[in-house]
Amino acid sequence: METGLVRSLSAGVNQQGLRDHNERLILSTLQRHGPLPGSDLARTAGLSAQTVSVILRGLEGEGLIRRGAPQRGRVGKPRIPMSLSPDGAFSVGLKIGRRSADLLLVDLLGGVRRQLHTTYRWPMPEEVFGFLQRGLDVFIENMKPEETSRIAGIGIAKPYEIWDWDEAIGAPRGSLDAWREVDYAAAVGVFSPLPVFLENDGTAACRAEQVHGRGREFRDFAYFFIGSFIGGGVVLNHSVFEGAFGNAGAFGSLPVRGSDGADRQLIDLASLFLLEEALVRAGRSSDRLWHQPQDWTEFAEPLDQWIAGTARQLARAAVTVCAVIDFEAVLVDGAFPPDVRSRLVDATREEVGKLDTRGLSPIRMEEGQVGGNARALGAACSPIFSRYFLNTHGGMTSV
Repeated sequence: METGLVRSLSAGVNQQGLRDHNERLILSTLQRHGPLPGSDLARTAGLSAQTVSVILRGLEGEGLIRRGAPQRGRVGKPRIPMSLSPDGAFSVGLKIGRRSADLLLVDLLGGVRRQLHTTYRWPMPEEVFGFLQRGLDVFIENMKPEETSRIAGIGIAKPYEIWDWDEAIGAPRGSLDAWREVDYAAAVGVFSPLPVFLENDGTAACRAEQVHGRGREFRDFAYFFIGSFIGGGVVLNHSVFEGAFGNAGAFGSLPVRGSDGADRQLIDLASLFLLEEALVRAGRSSDRLWHQPQDWTEFAEPLDQWIAGTARQLARAAVTVCAVIDFEAVLVDGAFPPDVRSRLVDATREEVGKLDTRGLSPIRMEEGQVGGNARALGAACSPIFSRYFLNTHGGMTSV
């Protein structure tokens, strides 16, 4: 009988590969736990003190870690905590959105050093890549030469099949088809030699939450990010799970039922473009949805109705995903002010309580922490993670 292809196990680790793994393990441990003395680091990482000592000397010599003040008051030599050096590496993150694009320069700790923002009627490749090129020039002209040499790469967070947006965003039919043939590496290569990493925007936002938000609190969680369209991500065993095709956590495609009883997708009933449409119908300008800093206090009734409707659909989606994987929590974040996020999560908790959850563990709805920068910050994580940290569920896509 003919059988399917048997996939090979991962390859063994040679001496150099083991050294690289252990270096990544040390850096990842410091990233997750913060400053630690060598003895605590060895115990946490499960490595010998001698191995850790050798690795720390090397990483310190490369400028990736730095020494803290000696901890005195105990018998024996003072303990010296080691921590990641913010200036040890930098990365650039680009978020391509429906109405706007964001560009960040971040350091090894995820600190945003510079941020640029642009808006457009709809995204076109020449405009987006022009924004990236101008932004890189701005970043680099304000950096020292030794700092520019430490830029790990450019991460790009993009929506899945961006060319299918035209009807939803009011663009002429076929106007976004140019994205079908875009070679991102070649387009960036015209003006920069930096490596390029592509990631689904929902996955990128999830990565930002896992690394720089509430990821330390939960081993496994589902993540919903509500922007112009809703998306999401999955974290398993403390790592972002990307899936076979890099599209895991595409929660916007979850089937739901509209108020008319028709089958729809979550993206059609729980996205910010619905609030934008409601504001226009009410005779109000929707431009303030995308302006920074965000202030939605004047949106009143349209916002109240949007929160109520979105919470109902989010609750059903949360029950669905928790029926597949027993998540510790379901986190919700988005491109909206923190007070709107709090109201939405509270309303979703209430809606979950109305649903039939027999056979499921209690569903814990929680707020995300990163906010509107999540997609760009997650994109910027990709080059740094690829080069320095561990990800047990596979790496980002380099092009």
